Amino acid sequence: MSSTDSANEGGTPGRILLTGGDPAGIGPDLILSAVQREFKAEILAVSSPDILLQRAKLLGLPLTLEPFFKDSQPQIHRPGTLRIISLQESAPAQPGLADAGNSAYVLECIRIATMLCLDGSCDAMVTTPVNKAVINAGGFTFSGHTEFIAHLCGDCFPVMMLQNSSLRVVLVTTHIPLSRVPSIITRELLRRVIEITRAELQLRMGIDDPRLLICGLNPHAGEGGYLGREEQDIIQPELDSLRQRGFKLRGPVPADTAFIRSSIAQVDAVVAMYHDQGLPVLKSLGFGESINITLGLPIIRTSVDHGTAYALAGTGKASDTSLLAAINCAIDLSEYQRRNRV
Repeated sequence: MSSTDSANEGGTPGRILLTGGDPAGIGPDLILSAVQREFKAEILAVSSPDILLQRAKLLGLPLTLEPFFKDSQPQIHRPGTLRIISLQESAPAQPGLADAGNSAYVLECIRIATMLCLDGSCDAMVTTPVNKAVINAGGFTFSGHTEFIAHLCGDCFPVMMLQNSSLRVVLVTTHIPLSRVPSIITRELLRRVIEITRAELQLRMGIDDPRLLICGLNPHAGEGGYLGREEQDIIQPELDSLRQRGFKLRGPVPADTAFIRSSIAQVDAVVAMYHDQGLPVLKSLGFGESINITLGLPIIRTSVDHGTAYALAGTGKASDTSLLAAINCAIDLSEYQRRNRV
């Protein structure tokens, strides 16, 4: 059921919380563009009101901000209006000029959104782009939204999945240097990623018996051990063990043939061993239309598939397509969760 044609089947609408993102990037632009649309849920944001109002004036977009109260009843979104949880930026923000001085503000937006989802005040959170290098330059150790939110949720085990209309890709390893990938991949890690992926596809997306394709790590999936032994020593034994438990798995499949159309048409998701093994294919099939969904959390979190795009900030040229997809996905997931009491 699409978020565009139902609001919890006539019940109370969901409450979807957007984070402000890097104030110098396109996050504010995307939020302002998106809230001009209709949604069958309440849309609110945790952000600096000054940043949003200044950017709305720069872009020539109408905007009415209303304060958010936790004890209020969710209301269907009204285009051009946004309920806001006000948070003051740490330093003056100018479109296109990254400033590490706002790192604390950026992280606090994410923290507040996570806490409001954990306590049930909001049904889902949608994050807009941040810049990892800028946040680290501000004195904070930060490897990405996924890991930061997982820590806030009690150090649970997060799994990153990106999807578009053509493909779902799950990552075994995420934001680490390529040189570290082989040493990070273990049978336990692979097992946890596959178990969480299968469970989340079943519980949150209604796929009764998910079919997963598992990529090999090495060229030609190791070529019988001549191009690497991770497939023989780690991946294949773990897949065999999981198959004995009833998991529907293909692989390890060489990554250069894993993504052909006839292959992905037969599975519900592809599990890639590292970031740049799976995501270039997915983004080539729908960059700007793909979204990020964090599996393994006690809350629903979706995100855009792109970065801060400083050069586009404040120009009116940034596309909100990915944010719209992320918002609608969050609405659909939260409605499914409430209907099925997940």
